[in-house]
Amino acid sequence: MEGTTQTDAKIRTEYGTDSSSRGPGCSLRHFACEQNLLSRPDGSASFLQGVAEKSRERLIRNTCEAVVLGALHPRTSITIVLQVISDAGSLLACCLNAACMALVDAGVPMQALFCGVTCALDTDGTLMLDPTAKQEKEARAVLTFALDSVEQKLLMSTTKGLFSDAELQQCLAAAQAASQHVFRFYRESLQRRYSKS
Repeated sequence: MEGTTQTDAKIRTEYGTDSSSRGPGCSLRHFACEQNLLSRPDGSASFLQGVAEKSRERLIRNTCEAVVLGALHPRTSITIVLQVISDAGSLLACCLNAACMALVDAGVPMQALFCGVTCALDTDGTLMLDPTAKQEKEARAVLTFALDSVEQKLLMSTTKGLFSDAELQQCLAAAQAASQHVFRFYRESLQRRYSKS
């Protein structure tokens, strides 16, 4: 991000969190979102969540292609640039969330919004939503899901580690429930942004 100043009226920073406690390890960290960061692109967003590159790029591309209504704009190229400033864990989920907010900011038509949610299972099978980098390293399995906002349909999943079918279903259900908090944050962030315009 080139020399962005806080005095620029176009910069909006929004914060969100899930304050409800559903048990240890089952809450999301704080969100922060800034839009219109860059002057030249049609849309830009920075999405922070909490304090293998080509594979991640492919997963993000496939998720975006699943929801973007490309037929409305034939022969149009959409480029999404994601710059990782820090990795506090759940990086792929954070990148998916940033990509969605950038597409919204650019006004790209989509079938639905999408979000990423990462789950981790520790050695005794305890599920953790939105794990930190340390928790991911110590986890027995890490699962990331991309879900749409309309039907909570699974758009993409990637896994690392060992887990049972029952644990996979448990993680997916937890990710679907957590996605509602992310989508609520999107709505609140956009409402605050456009109510000030």
